[in-house]
Amino acid sequence: MSRVMPKPAIAGIPPHWRQPLAALLVLLLGLGWLFRDTLMAMVVIWERSETFAHAFVVPPISLWLIWRRRQSLAALVPKAWPLMVLPLALLAVGWLLGELVSTNSVTQLAVVAMIVMAVPLVLGREVAWHIAFPLGFLFFCVPIGEFMMPMLMESTADFTVAALRFTGIPVYREGLQFVIPSGNWSVVEACSGVRYLIASLMVGTLFAYLNYRSMRKRLIFIGVAILLPIVANWMRAYGIVMLGHVSGNKLAVGVDHLIYGWVFFGIVMLAMFSIGARFSDPDEQLVTASDLPVVPAGAAASIWPWMLAALLGLLGTRLALDWLNRQTGPRDILLSAPALAGWRSGAAALGDWSPVFQKPAGTLQTVYGRGSERVGLHLAYYRQQGYDSKLANSQNMLVLSYDKQWARVSESATRLELPLSGSTAVRTGELRPLAQLGDSRLVVWQFFWVDGHVTSSDIRVKLYTAASRLLGRGDDSAAVTVYTDKDEENSGRSEQRLRQFLSENWPAIERQLQASRGSRP
Repeated sequence: MSRVMPKPAIAGIPPHWRQPLAALLVLLLGLGWLFRDTLMAMVVIWERSETFAHAFVVPPISLWLIWRRRQSLAALVPKAWPLMVLPLALLAVGWLLGELVSTNSVTQLAVVAMIVMAVPLVLGREVAWHIAFPLGFLFFCVPIGEFMMPMLMESTADFTVAALRFTGIPVYREGLQFVIPSGNWSVVEACSGVRYLIASLMVGTLFAYLNYRSMRKRLIFIGVAILLPIVANWMRAYGIVMLGHVSGNKLAVGVDHLIYGWVFFGIVMLAMFSIGARFSDPDEQLVTASDLPVVPAGAAASIWPWMLAALLGLLGTRLALDWLNRQTGPRDILLSAPALAGWRSGAAALGDWSPVFQKPAGTLQTVYGRGSERVGLHLAYYRQQGYDSKLANSQNMLVLSYDKQWARVSESATRLELPLSGSTAVRTGELRPLAQLGDSRLVVWQFFWVDGHVTSSDIRVKLYTAASRLLGRGDDSAAVTVYTDKDEENSGRSEQRLRQFLSENWPAIERQLQASRGSRP
């Protein structure tokens, strides 16, 4: 068996690396071609969203981090690790399920993970471990994290209101809106601080890797990089409200308050890195010719067969999706109001409000009356769902944060016993009119219907939809929203009205949904 001693300065690719690198390149190119739609969807999000614009520099940084270790990598012998075929297959199935329910976070995480898993499959466990951080850093390419926005908005509002009261300023708060003597304020998506948090986490993780050798120091710094932007955003929000208050709402009330936020965030990050640099460890000892171990240059056995097997498996996953997507016939449907015993459809409207749903296949909104009682019913029906038209979507909501007519002042959940469907959780909310004179507040309940299942969980919606599609039953589903005017003297009456309405009429409403599903081609 011959042996190879790498040189201190690598001039070209070492001979024992040439075929493995060629095999890895073929696998990555094939993977990129098969899942090009998912990769391009990531790039589109990078382009349109300031929150994820940093992802453009992630692949070059990852390649640079690998290049820094080229001399020590040259001392290793790449060889296939066949066991990685199993996680690669599971990731391909995960991508398929994500595509069936049009969930970007699942498909994009799966594709990036497949790219990472391709390295140990072709080059082996030792090589992959040697560049574990640069490979893991690639996950910052995935535009994920906006699911934290509601929680961050709520915490920002909590801190701002508490700080204002501590300062001595009286505050009246409802939901994410609050009023102080100088004016009205609301916490919207741009105030959540999620973009600060994601940017800080990425840069902080890179800083910790490059400046610290111990895992303990790295984890501590990453923890600071997570907590600091959250607290800084709280202080930013409080400072902006105070600046507007003391200036008579002449400063920090428009786009300029976002600019102030970035300046403040930049100062905070500079301070964090300056302090962190004081505790940095010495650089790693560079590998020299005398330090490199003598390694066997045996042929990397079975690399090409395992690479081809992985590529064929990924191709099979893609073909399976194409087969499941073959649907014909019309997508759009026309919904009609179900006839409900004792209730008359077409009663006087309950304000000029309707929930927000992105591109449903069909919608229905009507108000039922019985004596002095009124209950509104809204159905948003989905069929042949895609990324821009799906039931479980963060863009589907009761009220937009910037709505000029209605504001959500509370949200919670309750349990409801539905005939034939059993007990289920229901999302509840209270809406306040902003502009319409004479309109009362609304109590709103909402849940989802998927292939005969009733739930209020987005995750279960996706699971039921994926199962239905795999069984060849299509992806027909609907959001069911009922609402009524709030009884200011006894809010329990409004909830009891909705509970009784659904208990009496859910079978008729579900029959209407089943009839619409029966029209599926």
